[in-house]
Amino acid sequence: MATAGSVDLTEAHSPKDTSISTFESILPELKHELKKVRHNHDKHEPEYFRAVKDLSDDELTAFTADNLVAVRAGESAYGLHLFGKVKIPALENGYIHVRIFIAAKDGTDGSTVDERVAKLHSIHTEEVVKDDGDHVYRAIFGKDDPLEWFDT
Repeated sequence: MATAGSVDLTEAHSPKDTSISTFESILPELKHELKKVRHNHDKHEPEYFRAVKDLSDDELTAFTADNLVAVRAGESAYGLHLFGKVKIPALENGYIHVRIFIAAKDGTDGSTVDERVAKLHSIHTEEVVKDDGDHVYRAIFGKDDPLEWFDT
């Protein structure tokens, strides 16, 4: 299994054509999953999406590939791991972090990027336990929050 310790990610940078086309390929799935994740968390822990509580699902998911502002990528034996920071247009300082996995079609690492199949791996949701034991939850990040490795 790929981990933060086993995959060297590039520094965060503006997306290039390949990252943009990869993001576009998973955009419908991302929007569907983001709505689903939001509704599931709203039932049990609405703090995750508190920053967008006044936005409709359509406003939350109104982003396009033009809103992909930064990416980081790293290769593992399984394929390419692409992390993206996506601006939510309806918020002044609201972003989601997504993870996309691009595997070779034939299961080997010898194919070119054009021969690979991209899938949404996860949308970052974060739970931080503070020193006093309080839990802080979020799925909406700010411009200055770093785009780092995450599993969920």
